[in-house]
Amino acid sequence: MSAKLLKTIQSPADLKELNLDELHTICDELRQHIIETITQTGGHLAPTLGVIELTVALHYIFEAPKDKIVWDVGHQAYAHKLLTGRLEQFPTIRQFKGLSGFLKRNESEYDVFGAGHASTSISAGLGIAVARDHNGDNFRVASIIGDGSMSGGLAFEGINNAGHLRKQLLVILNDNEMSISPNVGAMHHYLTRIVTNPVYNRIRDEIWNITGKLPYGKKISRSVIRKIEESIKSLLVPGILFDELGFRYMGPIDGHNLDEVVHTLNNIKDIKTPILLHVLTKKGKGLSKAENDPVNFHGVKPSEKNEPVKEEKPVSAPSFQSVFGYLACEVARNQNETVCITAAMREGTGLVPYAKEFPDRYYDVGIAEGHAVTFAGGLLTEKVRPILAIYSSFLKRAFDHMVHDIATQHLPAIFCLDRSGLVGEDGPTHHGTLDIAYMRCIQDMVVSAPKNGNEFRHLLYTALNQSKKPFSIRYPKNSSVEFDENGQAELLPIGSWEVMSRGSDIALLAVGPLVYTALEIGKTLAKEGIQCEIVNCRFIKPMDTQYLASIVSKFSKVITIEEGSITGGFGDGVASWLLENNYQGSLKRIGLPDEFIEHGSRDELLDLVGLTATKMMEIIRMQLSDSK
Repeated sequence: MSAKLLKTIQSPADLKELNLDELHTICDELRQHIIETITQTGGHLAPTLGVIELTVALHYIFEAPKDKIVWDVGHQAYAHKLLTGRLEQFPTIRQFKGLSGFLKRNESEYDVFGAGHASTSISAGLGIAVARDHNGDNFRVASIIGDGSMSGGLAFEGINNAGHLRKQLLVILNDNEMSISPNVGAMHHYLTRIVTNPVYNRIRDEIWNITGKLPYGKKISRSVIRKIEESIKSLLVPGILFDELGFRYMGPIDGHNLDEVVHTLNNIKDIKTPILLHVLTKKGKGLSKAENDPVNFHGVKPSEKNEPVKEEKPVSAPSFQSVFGYLACEVARNQNETVCITAAMREGTGLVPYAKEFPDRYYDVGIAEGHAVTFAGGLLTEKVRPILAIYSSFLKRAFDHMVHDIATQHLPAIFCLDRSGLVGEDGPTHHGTLDIAYMRCIQDMVVSAPKNGNEFRHLLYTALNQSKKPFSIRYPKNSSVEFDENGQAELLPIGSWEVMSRGSDIALLAVGPLVYTALEIGKTLAKEGIQCEIVNCRFIKPMDTQYLASIVSKFSKVITIEEGSITGGFGDGVASWLLENNYQGSLKRIGLPDEFIEHGSRDELLDLVGLTATKMMEIIRMQLSDSK
């Protein structure tokens, strides 16, 4: 498809020059353009295909950027980007120095609020609406949130506060999975059109005002009318929960019926009270493979043709995610008291085989990381051992729960922090840069990182073998380097390090798979006559203080290497210990800078931040030359 009409759209203002038939064409061209581009570049496909009509209707009815359209997560915002002047840049999406795959305020004035994590749009939209009224401005605010994001507690906190404040705010529930109500069809569409009609709403408001003047009294009259209204609603309308929280519930409507979405939005856009519009959509709409398999087509890897993503070529070792899935099953077969918990990330964390083999011991709590942690705490009080598999970046949301509900009570929860370090194309909202820092500061928390899949097994069984401390295991979105499915677990002394290679000139203290990068560096420098001692610092907290004590007088140069924020990280812990123990040499910390790192491939980003063997060798040579 040539996208002839789409190419004429430089901003949402251009949409307003089109008739409804032309809007339908725009939808078709958007859908095809997104399919063709994303199957080549990779990205989030199914979510955005499900909201094409809704996106077009929003930009057709509202006056962005004056009116504020607030998206949740950002997975579904590709059509939004295309309609807001980013058509030419779209082939660069999720690529280094290209368009972000999510919403970024510094990318476009149409990206009102940055979005990478879920459940934020209602709270953010309410904040914008309150600021509008505070400043005496006049614009509309629409927050779009998916049914999955509605499981997050933040969404309900936002709804509760919005209903209390009674500000003009439109919340659009994009329902592509959950069955709030089967109430669809001709009769329901008719009822929806009635309740969204401006005439109906004006009459309703007038009657409400008139009842306040009746001789029987405002309170009694309105009480009777409210009861009658609520009784009818309870029979016909599935949105009583939202009504009780202070929202006027509308819908559900067919989110792929462009005419109906346009008509409904036009009718409700100026209602002064909080509105929740329930829109039914289908993930992957317009691409049959994505419709039938929305999970695997949620995010796709690059492919030259519009076809299911090809399997990657076999590698010498499985990913850490696959290793975790295998180990979770292995543990479950041996230890009946164990269960696994995740937060809407079964596929991403590798738990699909576990969920199939142990369905009664698998708990997906939805997008609710805080609940996942406190839920785990409750399990632990009754001697059930939960293993939580949550992305590093998302676990930040549960920090208070880890402190208050786990660590303070000395409960031995096991946190498997998937996607620690740089995740690549998803960018700063998804990079797991902070977990070392935020785990280190929690009292009693054991913080660990395996160098490979085999050590992952050792750490997991070590965690299960103790019952006094919470235990975290961090690992990247990458190959596990080495993994033997038939291997045997070794219980590791908590806090112990492993000397991989002896040396006399400089000590390289490395965390996780970067141990292998350090070994590569050591081999290269050995040819130059530089002898590096390479240490696998598998325990970040507690540290191997016995080993640290041994190097105080042995090495004048120490370098720490970690794929985590250098501020508050492993290197900071080593530096503090050495300083307090009268170390007279120099220490250099190598890690992620104290800044938000943009999106790009892992290789590009590792090179950018200096975590490649070549760039680290430059740093090491510089450190050694300074001592001469």
